[in-house]
Amino acid sequence: MRVNSVKNNNPNFKGCLNNKLLLKGLEKISDHGASFAAGVSFLSAMTLRPLAISFAPKTDRENKKYASANSIASGIMKLAITEAIAIPVEKAISKINKTPASYLKKETMENLKDGASDLIKSKNYRFATQNIKLGAGFISAIPKSLLTVALIPVIMDKIISRKNPKNNSDIAFQKYDRVFEPVCGNLAFKGGIIDKTAKGIGKILDNKKVQDFAKKMSKNDFNVARNMTVGTDVLLSATTALRIKSSKKIEKERKNPLIYNNLISTGASILFGYSLDKAVQKSGEGFLKKFSEINKNDPKLLKYIEGINILRPTLIFAFVYYGILPVISTFVSDKIDKNLNKSQKIKSAQT
Repeated sequence: MRVNSVKNNNPNFKGCLNNKLLLKGLEKISDHGASFAAGVSFLSAMTLRPLAISFAPKTDRENKKYASANSIASGIMKLAITEAIAIPVEKAISKINKTPASYLKKETMENLKDGASDLIKSKNYRFATQNIKLGAGFISAIPKSLLTVALIPVIMDKIISRKNPKNNSDIAFQKYDRVFEPVCGNLAFKGGIIDKTAKGIGKILDNKKVQDFAKKMSKNDFNVARNMTVGTDVLLSATTALRIKSSKKIEKERKNPLIYNNLISTGASILFGYSLDKAVQKSGEGFLKKFSEINKNDPKLLKYIEGINILRPTLIFAFVYYGILPVISTFVSDKIDKNLNKSQKIKSAQT
């Protein structure tokens, strides 16, 4: 049944769309967009993707293990590093929201308000700050990929394959702890750091070019989360592939299938994820209109819509990338590797 076919006088439908729990959830997602995306990725990478990989038909068992280890490592590092960057950024923006005059120039506030009754209600300001919050994931893509590849051998040895004796595990983990300690050691952020971050963000927003860009692009704000997700995935996949190639701890014969798997998954998820998200977005126009009508008197309506525009692409891309594509990408990458190896052997035999 189409959402936009539901009548206005349906009390059950109205009760669902202004449910306090739903609205509170959307508000939280809006405030913590990067954290929400990282959390969804973490849960999906730890459970859904390894399960999907296990269903790949006629695929080398060790390639499946490495693909699962890659997924788990990626989920852990994405959550840890995104949070390390996202938490202070999100808290800083919340601080600016409460007292914007302490961090922004008067002309900045007037320019971004652009006729709105309040700065927080301005689409220009919300667009700019949401981009900064979601940008935390993009900024962390390179260190995330480096640490993900470093963690793959640990997961293979200690969780999946368990090749090493138990009494040696502490020594091995102590060795790798030195790599991850700078990222995962202490995620407590003091007020001074938050205040400095808020001042830094204020300087970004005071930039006239940033303001002009926000005013120009804020009409397309419902695509911010989707585009940021795609950009992050491309950078993450490319860096991961390069790091796998140069890694001395990943078995040589497992490198190429792992690289192919990453590239195929990212490329296909962008293609199918974009198409599916556009279809859902178009079919949900009636839903969004109805939602806005029912909650039109709620001062946090723009925040709820912002939450919906983060929730939708996050869940769609997670479903595609972690739930569907691993079966295909793991199988295809395995076949590509086998065929290339076979061709190389034939060429070697002929020379």
